[in-house]
Amino acid sequence: MKMQGGSAPADARDPHAYSNGLKLGEGEYAVPGVPRLMLADEHRFGSLLGETLERQFTRKGGDSTAYNFQGWYGTTYNRLALKAEGAISNGKLEESRTELLWARAIASYWDTQVGVRLDSGEGPSRQWLAFGMQGLAPYWFELDATAYVGNGGRTALRLEASYELLISQRLILVPKVETQFYGKDDPERRIGSGLAEASAGLRLRYEISRQFAPYIGIERAGSFGKTADYVSAEGGRAKQTRFVAGLRFWF
Repeated sequence: MKMQGGSAPADARDPHAYSNGLKLGEGEYAVPGVPRLMLADEHRFGSLLGETLERQFTRKGGDSTAYNFQGWYGTTYNRLALKAEGAISNGKLEESRTELLWARAIASYWDTQVGVRLDSGEGPSRQWLAFGMQGLAPYWFELDATAYVGNGGRTALRLEASYELLISQRLILVPKVETQFYGKDDPERRIGSGLAEASAGLRLRYEISRQFAPYIGIERAGSFGKTADYVSAEGGRAKQTRFVAGLRFWF
């Protein structure tokens, strides 16, 4: 058999054109001086989500303020994303994680993400390259999984999962689990290898509007392995229960 080739038929339609030979911004339907309509995936949008902005209370003191923000700007398929999470206690930044990522949609509910991460707070700062995925799994579970590679052979893995249970159209219960793993010890930042930190919590929010929702909740958080040893050596508690009150917002 001969391979297909040669010139296209004289009446062949441009594969990049609309039906009947119509083209974007050209032809009888184009209005002079008026720009063509842009499809939804051609527009650029921006948003900022304050997932948590809360005060955390413990039974034996050590209260703190925690935040978790996500912002992005771009199109449906490509966007620049910023993630910031941290805790402040006694007017001092205890820990902070900031990520600048390029997100690319690979499916209807999933983005791949690549970029950089900066850890700051107590101890020396650490820089990482970040590679991850974020999206909505079947049955409406929100998942965020990111792997990190740092200097000195450091590696890390962060996993987060949450679910929104609608008690009513305004009252929503959100269970959330978060874990962090590290590939090697980092004594300067009081981090041990393996499972270093994990938390599981419930937050009940009331949506005054979709953009503004106060909440209360409870969370159990703990350090494990050598990380727990570092915490105990400094007089801290490796595991503790927190009561939280805060605000979720977006615009």
